[in-house]
Amino acid sequence: MGKSKRVFVLASTLAVGTASGYAFHGRAMAAGAAPQPPAAVTTSPTPAARAALPDFRGIVERYGPAVVNVSTTGTMRAPTGGAGQGDPDDPFNEFYKRFGGPQSRGGEAITRGMGSGFIVKSDGTILTNAHVVADANEITVKLTDRREFRARVVGVDKTTDVAVLKIDAKDLPTVKIGDPSRAQVGEWVVAIGAPFGFENSATAGILSARSRSLPGDGYVPFLQTDVAVNPGNSGGPLFDTEGEVIGINSQIYTRSGGYMGVSFAIPIDVAMNVEQQLVAHGKVTRGKLGATVQDVNQGLAESFGLERPAGALVSSVEPDGPAAKAGLRAGDVILGLNGKELASSAELPPQVANLKPGSEAKLQVWRDHGRRGVDVRLGEAKDTTVAEAHGEHSGGRLGLAVRPLTPEERQQAGVPGGLLVEEVTGPAARAGIQAGDVVLALNGQPVSNVDQLRELAGKAGKHAALLVERGEAKIFVPVEIG
Repeated sequence: MGKSKRVFVLASTLAVGTASGYAFHGRAMAAGAAPQPPAAVTTSPTPAARAALPDFRGIVERYGPAVVNVSTTGTMRAPTGGAGQGDPDDPFNEFYKRFGGPQSRGGEAITRGMGSGFIVKSDGTILTNAHVVADANEITVKLTDRREFRARVVGVDKTTDVAVLKIDAKDLPTVKIGDPSRAQVGEWVVAIGAPFGFENSATAGILSARSRSLPGDGYVPFLQTDVAVNPGNSGGPLFDTEGEVIGINSQIYTRSGGYMGVSFAIPIDVAMNVEQQLVAHGKVTRGKLGATVQDVNQGLAESFGLERPAGALVSSVEPDGPAAKAGLRAGDVILGLNGKELASSAELPPQVANLKPGSEAKLQVWRDHGRRGVDVRLGEAKDTTVAEAHGEHSGGRLGLAVRPLTPEERQQAGVPGGLLVEEVTGPAARAGIQAGDVVLALNGQPVSNVDQLRELAGKAGKHAALLVERGEAKIFVPVEIG
């Protein structure tokens, strides 16, 4: 969002008033009847009537000066011809000059971007998004008092989309750092930033959800809000009603390029951990478990004998990795880490990543219909892949036509056994199994021939969990076999 072209859309505001209605009733009475006073109606204030809307004036007044505008200039190779490439007759040329976008200069295009940031230390340390300053040759920070400073990049962590900037100034206003773990869904929150370049704009809403996992962002348990966040808001702070920063506004879900009621913020504890490591070491290190995990749905929970869907199901273990050395294996369900229960698999990667490489983690694992503790000495993470199971499941037989892998296929797949799926029908097809998948195990038992698979399916009862390899990913797929 930091480098989006700034397109201004002006929309009319329609004020809708509510007129009071009066009903006049005739006083027709029976002869000789005395008029009766109206019955007393007692009303108690509703919860909505008692609740007062929050007033964010104090937050904006006190902490608005600590929110900054971040503008960037960079260069990219300019294509030949086209709008905005230096043609004096191009009607878009003046637009690009005024509002940003590529301009040609000697075979290169000048790119301009804009975002937000906030001061976390009075010495000029600023947090923003990594994508705001990506590929920037020059970064300018503007304060609310109109002072401008050239900023240098202390460090960038693209994995969490956090960047740390520094300007040469002192005694600057700062924000107050909060605790996102205390924030509750439904609470009011407010964002301050520069949407479309409109500096120090405040927008409010509620916290919609916590610990959201987005594609490609397995290390960040995002805060979801319905606060209006638009291009230019990236990198700005998200405040709670106490005036404490609980997140950095980072992404939006949109089909139009603008706000659609779903925005995401990086929890401030994640960002501050990154900031401390970048300042101290110039890089970020993260703990590594060495296992691929997926969510546990109802079908898988029943297959493994769990009371309810929860935890992170291990679908594969990296050879000679930390999890393998600790005895963790495919089919284990990690229910907790260091005493904290896991509601879903999305919670595991950021918690592991937040631990230091070389430290010991205590896992609560479900295996063979019982809990057990597993101690793991974490490695250093380079990358983590979270696999997701696809498809639905329904009753019936497996519906698989399979054959054993050839020695060449086993060598290519890097597996000792397994069955290649050639045709899929019935329950397996409805569960998402595809031709070309390799079935490695059923309910935790490895399979290498058709008879073995048939025998295990016969003993599985109503539910079976197939461990399937597809491409480079291994996932468990729940199948109801009746």
